[in-house]
Amino acid sequence: MGKELTGRVALVTGASRGLGAAIAIALGAAGAQVVATGRNAGGLEETDDAIRAAGGLPASLVPLDLKKGDDVDMLGPTIAQRFGRLDIVIGNAGVLGRLGPITHLPAKDWADVLAVNLTANWHLMRTTEPLLRASDAGRAVFVTSGRAARPKAYWGPYGASKAALEHLVVTWAQELATSPAKANVFDPGIVRTRMRAAAMPGEDPMTVPTPAEVAAKLFPLCLPSEMRTGEIIGV
Repeated sequence: MGKELTGRVALVTGASRGLGAAIAIALGAAGAQVVATGRNAGGLEETDDAIRAAGGLPASLVPLDLKKGDDVDMLGPTIAQRFGRLDIVIGNAGVLGRLGPITHLPAKDWADVLAVNLTANWHLMRTTEPLLRASDAGRAVFVTSGRAARPKAYWGPYGASKAALEHLVVTWAQELATSPAKANVFDPGIVRTRMRAAAMPGEDPMTVPTPAEVAAKLFPLCLPSEMRTGEIIGV
């Protein structure tokens, strides 16, 4: 991987660990100025250390609770003021929520899953769209799950939130058609993360692809040469 993203600015949500961290590191290693958001400040600092170790620029770290929509809305203006541009948006952050019967789920749990997996990404689209449209090659990628297309008992809120996210992103891509910006959905398949371990406690993690391996497959969707848009792309 070279420095093909030199001069470009990339925003990654959920960048404090797992797939989000791996994506942020890959983008930073390729020369992008990374803006990394996440709830865990210590995890963000570790991501920054890894970016620097890979030869990247120091990341801009933004500890953020995505359930606070007003704070998400400030990302675009803040990035515009500091960097003057934004070329790549990775909507990676997500929560599994409580697995169980839909009708037994506490209202707060339902609200939290929808807030992070769906509504936060709507805020992200709103706040970053002007900058992505202004870029010569704005690229947005949102992370989904195979559960969106394959419903399974006890996974209702998570699967529903991801299915709704897919619909939202594909719709947005059509609305961006008059600009150079592209928006796609990326299904990473199974990834060796804490979320995967919580959902599948009996699984041998060594049989599951690492976040870095999966991030390498998402990476091409961030390049200016990528012309696909409005697609749901799997590994």
